[in-house]
Amino acid sequence: MAFELASPNHVHASRVAPAALVDLAPFEIRDEAPSDLAAREALLDDAFGPVRFLKTCQRLRDGSAPAPGLALVATDGVGALIGTLRLWPVLAGGRAALLLGPLAVAARSRSLGVGGALIRESLVRAADFGHRAVLLVGDAPYYARFGFERRFTERLTMPGPVERARFLGVELVDGALSAARGRVVPAAAPAITLPQAA
Repeated sequence: MAFELASPNHVHASRVAPAALVDLAPFEIRDEAPSDLAAREALLDDAFGPVRFLKTCQRLRDGSAPAPGLALVATDGVGALIGTLRLWPVLAGGRAALLLGPLAVAARSRSLGVGGALIRESLVRAADFGHRAVLLVGDAPYYARFGFERRFTERLTMPGPVERARFLGVELVDGALSAARGRVVPAAAPAITLPQAA
């Protein structure tokens, strides 16, 4: 498998015992719930402003639902939402893949490793669910640590302008993107009902 989590730093906060969470980081990763919507939108507004709705990646998300089980949030010790990440089903040159984003972390929590934990958890879940590849548009030096590389997207195009150096991919299964050529387009995800908060 192309995607590995061999480093001891690759910890999935939602997969460790609650007692260990205190030692690792003051946050928890869980599935997004309907009650998170307002806080999630406020966090995205703070991180990106209204320009987020004009980005090329947004064209691939409009009218779609995130991939089932791949809408995640991070919350702090009192339950406040401090991070969000979703993965979206797409077709990459006819090959099934996921699109990562947007990833946002509250300014006060950016030194805690929240973004990295959300990415690692989402990639492990995606692999567990049988997904084969993930694409994104982002800063290569940051995402390289998670296995994202430019070489996986060289023969793919987005449905609007992107900086080619920021268009990255990772294979969760070796060869998943080797024959992928053409445009990235939305792939419908089945509508899901998120669990109601207790």
